[in-house]
Amino acid sequence: MPLEGQARIVSELASRGYNAEREAVTKLASAPDPNAALESIVETLPEDTLVVRADHVEAALADGVVSTPSTTDATDNTTSSAPEPDPSVSTGTSPTHSSGSVDRSPVETKGSDTAARSVDPALRSLEITGDMTGQSTGTGAYEDFVAVFRDRLERLGSKLRGRVNHRPATAIEDMPGGEEVAMVGLVNDVRSTASGHWLVELEDATGTFPWLVMKDREYADLVEELLCDEVLAMEGTLSGDSGIAFVDAMYFPDVPRTHQPSTADRHVQAALISDVHVGSQEFMHDAWTAFADWLHTEAAQHVEYLLIAGDMVEGVGVYPNQDEELDIVDIYDQYEAFNEYLKLVPGDIEIVMIPGNHDAVRLAEPQPGFDEELREIMSAHDAQIVSNPSTVTLEGVSVLMYHGVSLDEVIAELPEEKASYDDPHKAMYHLLKKRHVAPQFGGHTRLAPEERDYLTIDTVPDIFHTGHVHKLGFGKYHNVLAINSGCWQAQTDFQKSVNIDPDSGYAPIVDLDTLDVTVQKFS
Repeated sequence: MPLEGQARIVSELASRGYNAEREAVTKLASAPDPNAALESIVETLPEDTLVVRADHVEAALADGVVSTPSTTDATDNTTSSAPEPDPSVSTGTSPTHSSGSVDRSPVETKGSDTAARSVDPALRSLEITGDMTGQSTGTGAYEDFVAVFRDRLERLGSKLRGRVNHRPATAIEDMPGGEEVAMVGLVNDVRSTASGHWLVELEDATGTFPWLVMKDREYADLVEELLCDEVLAMEGTLSGDSGIAFVDAMYFPDVPRTHQPSTADRHVQAALISDVHVGSQEFMHDAWTAFADWLHTEAAQHVEYLLIAGDMVEGVGVYPNQDEELDIVDIYDQYEAFNEYLKLVPGDIEIVMIPGNHDAVRLAEPQPGFDEELREIMSAHDAQIVSNPSTVTLEGVSVLMYHGVSLDEVIAELPEEKASYDDPHKAMYHLLKKRHVAPQFGGHTRLAPEERDYLTIDTVPDIFHTGHVHKLGFGKYHNVLAINSGCWQAQTDFQKSVNIDPDSGYAPIVDLDTLDVTVQKFS
């Protein structure tokens, strides 16, 4: 079976246990006989080589070891099969699961219909912002908590102070009754009164002040959306004794309705996935292999980016009795296996990954990217590993990547019609509205105090990508595309106990030139 294009070369090298630099793949593909070039170079590589570099290819070409064409098929020693039909979201086929771990020597991905995608560096652009890996300064001291909340109030409050005539809490207390007032602060408390009205206490750097939301006002239902510690602005009228203010208006930092997203200048696509969970008995080996196979086909030739939003592995000790559901019990072996599965992906796809709550990083958010030992294990295709959250800009299109643990809290706190697991993207809308990926402190979401709040959404993204809840959903909020990308794990016993029915084996594909979404189904 002859090599056909750069993606095929990467796949063949991976089947022999090698990674490859992109320049090396390009040089191999341009050789007079790529089959002979690959065979000869593999034979001449030093025994300890893990990555085929451009200088390896150049040296072989210079020495003339690949000058004689070979009729040997470079894939004679691998097993292949005819390509399966391209799966789509409407196939409705029954899922096939395998609990077996991947062979430590990866096999070539199936299918000979390999399409080379453009790998011209001049056409691609990938930038990372907001990566706090290596920048954690929090010690857990009281001063750290004060600093992070002051930073949150300052940065999100700046988006609101231009909309209201803001006064500090202590200044409002000294104003005469009947005056019109406005305040920007953190939601310190929300409670209902005996009469069914709502009392919202706002806090700023000077103190706290109570605001009464009357139950018959048109915006009273917004109170049900409030989370403690989010930043909010209120306008109203002071009572006669200046002890409370009656709310006339409420403002969130929010995404402007006039937001116009950026798009790429060419037709290029990104695959957005999350929650792979390698190491679980319910990891969907066959679905992942089908996904990797599809990426090698002509149908996926425009997919040049792969963004993985956390939970690469199942982890250890994440939930009660998890060890009974593990196929791989050692955390490092789980990452080794994940790396082997990652090798099945075409090597000319740019990959960006952030950690999740099942990964071997600290649970408190923001989560720094993996340590050096795990980065070395997950070395396939030189994937970029950054913190949770981070913003990735692909050819001008900004993608806010956040694993999504706080979605549990949003769904638990808000009414079902406003946030639910069945429509995870609608829960994401509330995070965009609050301009913060995890606003509530002290709840289910563990938050780490830092010098600055890395969880605020300072700049409006074009795409907001999350995972965690294992449900597929996408939609637009004020022109921001919100996607929760499902998972690659069938339902576990623990998920059954908490009534989670996962959407498994789906890959949302985004056209970066239009921000249109199609969903490929592989289970």
